[in-house]
Amino acid sequence: GFGARQKGSSAMPHKRNPILSERLCGMARLMRGYASSSIENIALWHERDISHSSVERVSLPDATILMYYMLTKATTLIDGLEIDTARMLQNLEAGGGVVFSQRVLLALVEAGMSREKAYRIVQKHALDAWNRGGSFRDNMMGDTSVRRVLTDRRIEACFDLAPYLKHASFILKRSVPRSSRARK
Repeated sequence: GFGARQKGSSAMPHKRNPILSERLCGMARLMRGYASSSIENIALWHERDISHSSVERVSLPDATILMYYMLTKATTLIDGLEIDTARMLQNLEAGGGVVFSQRVLLALVEAGMSREKAYRIVQKHALDAWNRGGSFRDNMMGDTSVRRVLTDRRIEACFDLAPYLKHASFILKRSVPRSSRARK
């Protein structure tokens, strides 16, 4: 999200700085530091001495306060998240379909082509689409060595977004409480 009064980048006013994401990344570094000092606190496996308590008196309260802060900020970030599905699809298509190169590679290998040969073919056509602005799908459809092992239908299936989105609703339901989804 981007607040009405929020400023963008100091050098590029059009840019929306991801300040909450940046803050969470920085706080995660602190949290890992607390984890590191806790691991160092395991000096003896079978008993404790007094040296543990000085670390725990600082790290445990700080870590729990920090985690609460991080969870609050992450909730704010997700609640204010703006999703532009049309732009996302536009970005996916901007590369000419090269995001599907892995699926094409795997389909060729599953059809019996050696991984090395499949990799060379896919890389050639993906880079061609990327560098020249063409269509990766069209490049694959036009390659006779690909057509010998894959049908039109199988090639088209490699360029289907549905498998990538297959579990999206399950993940959303599991990750975001119903009350948060209802507010949107």
